[in-house]
Amino acid sequence: MPVAKSSFTIDSWDQDEVDPGVAKARVRKTYSGGIEGTSVTNILLGGAEGGEMAYSGFERFDARIDGRRGGFVLLHFATMNGPEPTATWRIVAGSGSGELEGIAGTGEIVRHEDGSHDFSLDYALA
Repeated sequence: MPVAKSSFTIDSWDQDEVDPGVAKARVRKTYSGGIEGTSVTNILLGGAEGGEMAYSGFERFDARIDGRRGGFVLLHFATMNGPEPTATWRIVAGSGSGELEGIAGTGEIVRHEDGSHDFSLDYALA
C-alpha cells in the first residue's frame, strides 16, 4: 500500500463552547510533501479540565496525492491526556472525488517537540 507523508500547518482554529465540557471547532490546514493541498476539519471536543479529553470529526481534503488531484473525507477519533491516548484516522468509504475517486486508507499524525506535525496516509486507489 502506498504511503504519502506530509507536514502540515494549522492555518486557523476557530472554537466555540457548546455546553460545559463540550466545544466545536473548525480547523483549516495546509499540507506539503506527499500530500499537497488544504483541508477543513469540523470537530467536537469533550472532556474535563485537567482530565481526559476526546474529539471526533471529519476533515475534507482538497489535495494532490501521488500526482492525482481530488478530494476525500477523513474521519477523526482520538482520546488525549488519559493513561492510554488513542487516535484513529480513516478515509470515509466513497468520499473520494476527482482523480482520488475510490481512495481508501488510514492515517497517522506524528507530533514533534517543536510543535510541528507530520501526517502519514496509507492509501489505495481503486
